[in-house]
Amino acid sequence: MSFTVVIPARYASTRLPGKPLADIAGKPMIRHVYERAGESEADRVVIATDDERIESVCRDFGAEVVMTSSQHVSGTDRLEEVARKLGFAADDRVVNVQGDEPLIPPVLINQVAGNLERFPQAAIATLCEKITDIASVFNPNVVKVVSDHRGMAHYFSRAPVPWARDAWSGDEWPRADMAMPEGVTYFRHIGIYGYRVRLLADFVRWAPAPTEITESLEQLRALYNGAQIHVEEAQVQPPAGVDTEADLDRLRQWMRRS
Repeated sequence: MSFTVVIPARYASTRLPGKPLADIAGKPMIRHVYERAGESEADRVVIATDDERIESVCRDFGAEVVMTSSQHVSGTDRLEEVARKLGFAADDRVVNVQGDEPLIPPVLINQVAGNLERFPQAAIATLCEKITDIASVFNPNVVKVVSDHRGMAHYFSRAPVPWARDAWSGDEWPRADMAMPEGVTYFRHIGIYGYRVRLLADFVRWAPAPTEITESLEQLRALYNGAQIHVEEAQVQPPAGVDTEADLDRLRQWMRRS
């Protein structure tokens, strides 16, 4: 199985500036991510950044770094620039591992790469996990995904999809007395992606889709333009990423106890 991991790493995070360089157990966060990616079956691991401070630190611990534009509005745009600069072929596979997931299980990286190999009709592969509580179903920060029998995504949404009409027939949602409907399984999207390089080249040329703008979900642009996205339940539960100072503190405490 041949694929490359690309780790986008931006310094200018709104909630936690400079987080790729945040110290965790004596190493910058980005190094932890790089090392987890290196434990996968990837042939190559590349860090993509627009910041010279991140570049310098990454080169010091031996990582391959590609400097990218600071004008990218998404990680997918940054990935496409890396693929283009490194001369990847249209059929090559790239797995996007976020630079704020220092505990990412390598098995999940292998899973999305492997699914691109197993399902040649899919331009993108990603993962999901079952939702077991009603609060998450109605939480707009928890992205839901609905797929067909082959695992190809129908839709991603911040709304509770599918809507359990018979179970939820009241006028106000969510209500305190609501329960998970029987016979319906809800899935939370996990934001790790594997791409075919040809999709990246198409993606950056496509205008943002109306559904993408409405939901603020970039993957809807691919569906809107007819690309197939394969979704599979994650083989292991992924730990949470680091978005805030509180997340960082919890991770440091966990690492000290481990």
